[in-house]
Amino acid sequence: MMSPFLLFKLLEGGKDAVDTEMALGWIVFLLLVSGSVALGNLHNYNVSQRCMRDINTFLWDLNQDEPKEYAALMYDSFGKMGSSVKEGNVNQPGSVQQCRSAIGPGFSAQYCQVFLKQGTIQYFVGICVPDSCRKVDVKQLVLCDRLQFNQKSLLSLLPSNLINQSSQEMIMTHCLVDTVAPDASDVACMCVCCVMLAIPLAATLFTALRRSEQSSTVSHTAESCHLNVYGTLKSNGSEINGRTLEENGRNDPAGQCISQSCLSSCLQAFSLQTTSKGVFSTPFSVQCENYASLNGIRVLSLLWIICGHAAQFPVINNLDNYKTWRRAVESSPIYVFTISGPVFLAVDTFLLLGGLLSARSLLSSIDKAEDNLSLGLVANYLFKRIKRIQPLHLFTMCFTISLISLVQGGPYWFPFVETLIDCKAYWWANLLLISNLLPVHEICIPWTWYLSLDYQCYATTPLLVYIYRLKKSVFAVVVGGLLVITTVTSAAITACLHLPVFHPSTVTSDNYVLYYYVKPYTRYGPFLIGILTGIYLTTKKDQLLKEKWQPALGWFCCLSLMVLLIGLAYLLKETPSHPSVAHALYQGMHRLLWAVTVSWIILACEEGFGGFIKTFLSFGFWVPLSNISFACYLIHPIFIILYNGLQETPMHYTDINFMYLFLGHLVLTLVFSSALTVLIEKPYLHLKHRSI
Repeated sequence: MMSPFLLFKLLEGGKDAVDTEMALGWIVFLLLVSGSVALGNLHNYNVSQRCMRDINTFLWDLNQDEPKEYAALMYDSFGKMGSSVKEGNVNQPGSVQQCRSAIGPGFSAQYCQVFLKQGTIQYFVGICVPDSCRKVDVKQLVLCDRLQFNQKSLLSLLPSNLINQSSQEMIMTHCLVDTVAPDASDVACMCVCCVMLAIPLAATLFTALRRSEQSSTVSHTAESCHLNVYGTLKSNGSEINGRTLEENGRNDPAGQCISQSCLSSCLQAFSLQTTSKGVFSTPFSVQCENYASLNGIRVLSLLWIICGHAAQFPVINNLDNYKTWRRAVESSPIYVFTISGPVFLAVDTFLLLGGLLSARSLLSSIDKAEDNLSLGLVANYLFKRIKRIQPLHLFTMCFTISLISLVQGGPYWFPFVETLIDCKAYWWANLLLISNLLPVHEICIPWTWYLSLDYQCYATTPLLVYIYRLKKSVFAVVVGGLLVITTVTSAAITACLHLPVFHPSTVTSDNYVLYYYVKPYTRYGPFLIGILTGIYLTTKKDQLLKEKWQPALGWFCCLSLMVLLIGLAYLLKETPSHPSVAHALYQGMHRLLWAVTVSWIILACEEGFGGFIKTFLSFGFWVPLSNISFACYLIHPIFIILYNGLQETPMHYTDINFMYLFLGHLVLTLVFSSALTVLIEKPYLHLKHRSI
C-alpha cells in the first residue's frame, strides 16, 4: 500500500496529470478502507453507523487547516481543565448554548456529560457530539478514545501531579435534551397547578362582582326609602314608614354580601378578599398576646434555614473552590449562620414549635368539647393538620415536577432531573406523608421530608395527652423512656456507622441522611420537648419563676449551652474513622439540648422575664413573615435549584457572592410565598369555618 508520505509527494510535485490522478485515487481508497475498518471495529462496541459517520465528519472538518465554523464551535464547547484544581475546580462543564448552536452537514450538535472518577475525585467533562449519537454511543466513543484532535484526546485527564492519581474510570454518560417533551404525568401536574390557582382567582372575581351588585342594590334601596319617607312626611307630617327603616337597619351591607348557599360560601372562602385578611397585618398590640415570641423565633429559624440552603446547594456540585469554602466554615464559628449550625439546628427549633402548638391546639379543643377527648375529636385534630399542610405541599410537588419537565437546564441541571424521576415513582409517599421513611435518594422533592416527619410526630400528641390526663406518673415514665430511646438510638447509629456531626462533612456522607437525619426515631426528641412545654404553658396555674435569681440563672445556662453546642461541633468536625464516644454522645444529645434552650427562651418570655429579647421577638413586623413562613419553607429551594441548575459555569465562593445569593433568594421567596399563602394555603383553612 502506498504510504501517506508518497501520496503527499505525488500531490506536491506531481506535474504529470496521471500521477496526480493516481494519488487522488489512492487517497479515496485509503479513506474508504479506513472508514470501513473503523465502522467494523465500532460495530463490536455497538456504535451506530450514523453516529460514527457524523463523528468522522466532525473530526475531519475539525482537523483541516481552516476548520469549518460548526466544527470549531463544537470543539470549543468541549469542557477543558481550568485553574485551581487543588481547590476543587475539577468539573469541566464546557458550553451548552454554544454546542447547541452548532449545525453540521446533516446533523445538529448535542451537549453530553461524561462522569469520570480519578482516584477519590469524581468530576464530569462536557462534550459536544452529533445528535445522531445516543447515550450508549457516547459511552463507547469515550471508551474507545475516538474523540481526538491532533492525535490527542478531547477529554483531558486531571494532571496526576495535582491529584496523585493518573488512572481514570468512567462512571456514566448523560446527554441533555434539546427539546421539551412533557409526558402525561407532567401535563397532569401542570393541570393541577393551573386549577389550584384558577379557583381562588375565579372566586375573587365572583366575590368582587357579588359585592358590587349587593352594594348597588343596597344603595338603590336606601335611596328609595329616603324618597318614600320624605314624601310621607310631606303629606302627613307625622307618618313615617318605620317598617322600611327597620328592615334597612337589620339588613346591613356586610350581611347582604355573603350568600348562604354552599357554592357561594365556598367561593367566599377561596376569594382573596377573605384569605388576605390578617396575613400581612402588623398589629401593635402583639407584644401583649400570648406566645407572641413564637413569631420572631419562627422567622429567625426560617431565615437560618434559607441561608443554610443557599450555601449548601451550590457546595454540592457547583463551586470551583469548595476547599476554600470548607476551610472558611471550619475555621470560624461566624460561618455558623452560613451552614445553619451543626447540620440545621433551626429544624429542631421548628420541631419544638410544632410540638408546643400541637399540644396547645389539642388541649384547647378538649376544653371546647367539655373536657372530653373522643375519637371524633382526635380525627378532626389530625384532619385539620392535613388540611393545613397538604394543599400547598401538593401544589409545590406538582409545580416542581412541571418546572423540571419544562426547563432546559445546563450542565448542573442533571441532579434535579433525578428528582423528577423520583417523583413519578414515589409521589404516593408524599401524599401519605411517609416520604422520610424511604431511602433519601427516592424522596420526591427532597426537602419535603420534614412535612412527613412533622406529621408523624404530630400524630403522637393525642396519645401522650391522653396518658397525661389519665395518670401523670405514667406520663412521666413514658416521656422519659421516649427521650432515652431517641438519644440512645442516635448515639448508637452514629457510633456504628462512624457518622460525622459537622455540616461540611455531612454533605458527602450518604449514611448520615439515609439512617439518621430524616428518621422519626432520631429526631423525635425536640418535638417531645415542645409537647411538654405546650402542656405546661397551657395548664399552668402559677408562675414557675418566682425568685429573681431563677431567670438570671436560666438565661446564663441557656446562652452558655447554646454556645457550647455550637462550639463542640467545631471540635468534633472531623469524621471519625472508628466508633467515637464523643461523636456518639454529641449526636445523641445536641438536638435535644438545643430544644431545651429554645423552650427556656419561650418560657422566660411568657413568664415576663424575656426583657429586650422578648421585645425583639415580639415585634409586629414578624407577624406577616410568620404567616407566610410555611410557604417560604416549601418554595425557597425551588429558586435555589433553578439558579444553580441554569448555571453554565461553576460558581465561585466569596462571602460577598454568597451574601447576594442569599438576599436574592430571600426576596423572591417572600414575594412568591405571599401569593401562595393567600391563593393556596389559606383558602382551605377558611373553608372549614364557612362550611360548618
